[in-house]
Amino acid sequence: MKRGRKTNEGNSSSSEETTEKESKRHKAAEKKTIAVQSPDWANLLQDIILQVFQYLPLLDRAHASQVCRSWNQVFHMPDLWRCFEFELNQPATSNLRTTHPELIKQIIKRHSNHLQYVSFKVVDSSKESAEAACDILSQLVNCSLKTLGLISTARPSFMDLPKSHFISALTVVFVNSKSLSSLKIDDTPVDDPSLKVLVANNSDTLKLLKMSSCPHVSPAGILCVADQCHGLRELALNYHLLSDELLLALSSEKHVRLEHLRIDVVSENPGQTQFHTIQKSSWDAFIKHSPKVNLVMYFFLYEEEFDPFFRYEIPVTHLYFGRSVSKDVLGRVGMTCPRLVELVVCANGLRPLDEELICIAERCKYLSAVGLGECEVSCSAFVEFVKMCGGRLSQLSIMEEVLIPDQKYSLEQIHWEVSKHLGRVWFPDMMPTW
Repeated sequence: MKRGRKTNEGNSSSSEETTEKESKRHKAAEKKTIAVQSPDWANLLQDIILQVFQYLPLLDRAHASQVCRSWNQVFHMPDLWRCFEFELNQPATSNLRTTHPELIKQIIKRHSNHLQYVSFKVVDSSKESAEAACDILSQLVNCSLKTLGLISTARPSFMDLPKSHFISALTVVFVNSKSLSSLKIDDTPVDDPSLKVLVANNSDTLKLLKMSSCPHVSPAGILCVADQCHGLRELALNYHLLSDELLLALSSEKHVRLEHLRIDVVSENPGQTQFHTIQKSSWDAFIKHSPKVNLVMYFFLYEEEFDPFFRYEIPVTHLYFGRSVSKDVLGRVGMTCPRLVELVVCANGLRPLDEELICIAERCKYLSAVGLGECEVSCSAFVEFVKMCGGRLSQLSIMEEVLIPDQKYSLEQIHWEVSKHLGRVWFPDMMPTW
């Protein structure tokens, strides 16, 4: 009996040791599982800070970077420097915000190779601010920009610079950025040779080119871009650069379908600018190749300069008249612009546009936005115009002073009639009283 008791005790002791070992094994396994599942709190903290920094203004971000070493490391992470806008002015003569020179030095030193989406905003008209922008551009030798925008909120800025200085700085970006897809260089002294450099290095990637008011570019220069940049989808330029050859190049089988073409038709001195005529066959080829293109035209002409325009059908979709335009021209718009979607008329004069608006409503079946400034139209004709267009007029902006009461409608009655045909409440715009 004693032997049996000892055996049982031995078995019991052995069983307890086994249980204890298994328990330790389970605890070790649990620790491993927890270790695998537990996050790296240091990295997690940086990820959270990075997300917060992305929503902070630059100055607040810079102040936050001084909190600790970890936050300063996040401040310099590449993700925060891919997109940047340099704001430039002369603090001595302006109270407007500017990018601090020390920050600019730090960006060039530590983040120039991270920059991808960059714009330079010259917020005053000084030559010095434009020179500062060019100095920064010339130092971006390690960059690989995808988008570049040169913006002058107060002209002329870039146009005041020596052309060679500007071209030299811009060429640095063209040569070193092999994947430039968007370029906005309005009101700059860019020229044909610099465009050739752009094409030589970025022809496969360029999709958007905006270059209105660039007097040193010729039709041959912009044609070079269209001939070789077959992925170009958006283009903005002055009318003097538009040619039959350019439209045909944009319509070739190699070229993708253009999505947006903006043309500024501008005259500074009445009677001194000769405007050429684009052949109808060129427009037809263009619209056949890109049937969904938005063709936007801004007209800043004097009345006697409209003769070459609206003589035959053109595929314009958005039409803006920045100066006074005659009844005759607006009548021709109704006859020649069947694809018109938006029409804005700054001024017309004292002769009512009743017949012209009715013609536009009859012929322009896609019209959905209208704005009339210093014009005149009778209340009856305006109601008829809205009735013909119906609910597709999603935007209708008319000053109350434009509408002339007649025997059928007064100013008090017209908003009810117009609202009924639009399918929503509508009132004419009121002139501010202050």
